[in-house]
Amino acid sequence: MEPMYYIGLDVHKQKISYCVKDLGGKVCAEGSIPATRFDLDHWMKTLPQPWSAAMEATMFTGWIYDHLKPHAAALKVAHPLMLRAIAAAKKKNDRIDASKICDCLRCDFLPECYMAPTAIRERRRTLRYRNLLVRQMVQMKIKISSLLMEAGVSYNKQRLHKAGYFRELLATNPDIDEGLRALLRQCRETVVRLGKTESALIRSLEHDRLLAQRVERLMSIPAIGPITALTWALEVGEVQRFSSIKKAVSYCGLCGAEKSSGNTVQRTPLSKQRNKHLQTTLIEAAKMAPRYSPTLALLYDREKQRGNANRATLAVARKLVAYLVAVDRGQTRFLAVDHEACAA
Repeated sequence: MEPMYYIGLDVHKQKISYCVKDLGGKVCAEGSIPATRFDLDHWMKTLPQPWSAAMEATMFTGWIYDHLKPHAAALKVAHPLMLRAIAAAKKKNDRIDASKICDCLRCDFLPECYMAPTAIRERRRTLRYRNLLVRQMVQMKIKISSLLMEAGVSYNKQRLHKAGYFRELLATNPDIDEGLRALLRQCRETVVRLGKTESALIRSLEHDRLLAQRVERLMSIPAIGPITALTWALEVGEVQRFSSIKKAVSYCGLCGAEKSSGNTVQRTPLSKQRNKHLQTTLIEAAKMAPRYSPTLALLYDREKQRGNANRATLAVARKLVAYLVAVDRGQTRFLAVDHEACAA
């Protein structure tokens, strides 16, 4: 067998620090290169063969991973929170970080994290951009209300963002001067433009050939709409990577963290190590779920009697995760089972 060479990469916006070692830990090469595709191609020609590499997960990791993967014997991405050797070091720089990542890979101690396929990551980027548009749209709606309150203008809160009522308010209310009217119209135009862009992005994802059938199956679950289905499909990627429902619940951030030492046990309501996009979407879906599913409504009422509304909402969100995993893993539509009939 040919000897394997191990490479640790410390990735930044403008440069990439690297360290190449053999199986025994001898440094074969180290240095830094500009973070461009041209320089990566030139650098790969100088590497001994075969080689495997590892890098820390950052916002720049995606394109570098895709560019290096066809040429590497193995390519891994490390979880940044799990690289304690780097975070706890007294002396820390790019060269040392690359060397430690290389040692973790060489000794098989690298805390590897999941890297979604390129097609999923490209569509996930579109969905997260849609989330940005929604946040901006909400900010503009709040700004419209703030401008009206600053001027002491009375308005119907429930109908304010309806097109007909908004035009009537601007045309008939004498408390709105010309300067305020111009600002309000500009805010309204921004809201409409953002709304149209957001709808177009969702339609493009719903009709995507890679996602259409999967999203349709997920939407057969009560209280799961297109946004929740798309978020699950794109944030989870491959559902087979979860060996149990508990691990999927943990990934979604719907369980607490535990720190215990001796007789001291500390628990937190919700863990901060989670996919925040999935957590937010599932909790919002769980708030609406009891209206669409009698089974989830019973679960919500039972949990609410034990604790409070937040605890009940989390229980419903966990049940939704169980439904999503079952439908996604089985690649079948959701089918509710009547437990009373099964018992009979």
